[in-house]
Amino acid sequence: MTTHPRSDMETHPDILAMRSRHEMAERVATTPRAQAVETMALITGLYLAASPWIAGFNDFSTLAVNNLIVGIAYALIMSGGFGRAYERSHSMAWAACALSVWTIVAPWAVAGDVSTTRTIVNNIIVGLIALMLALTAAAAARPVDQASGDRSSHA
Repeated sequence: MTTHPRSDMETHPDILAMRSRHEMAERVATTPRAQAVETMALITGLYLAASPWIAGFNDFSTLAVNNLIVGIAYALIMSGGFGRAYERSHSMAWAACALSVWTIVAPWAVAGDVSTTRTIVNNIIVGLIALMLALTAAAAARPVDQASGDRSSHA
């Protein structure tokens, strides 16, 4: 009877690479800057969701529903609501950028006559703040993505 050397999963190159990426992502995500961005993004998303009632344009039902849905989606994406998929943080931040741009153009794009001064000012200010936070998150997640071998941004 021959004995084969036991393969230890702890030393497998893929396991070591995944562990390294995860540790790097944890270091990035636990900095005070990253936590501040995450907190401000959560507050921004929640404000966007509630803004029709706070700013007083809840009579425009299409924009009110739009802001509610986009605000909740933004808050979930930017606050890690889908779990800690660290190597996907960069893509999630870019999705939040798209939601931010949509927030800016929504008063003119949704059905109905909803482009009043109040709705335009509210959505532009909230959209710009959300965009800055999403871009900051994308920049912070970039080192993690590069360590995971994401070459899509280099093409």
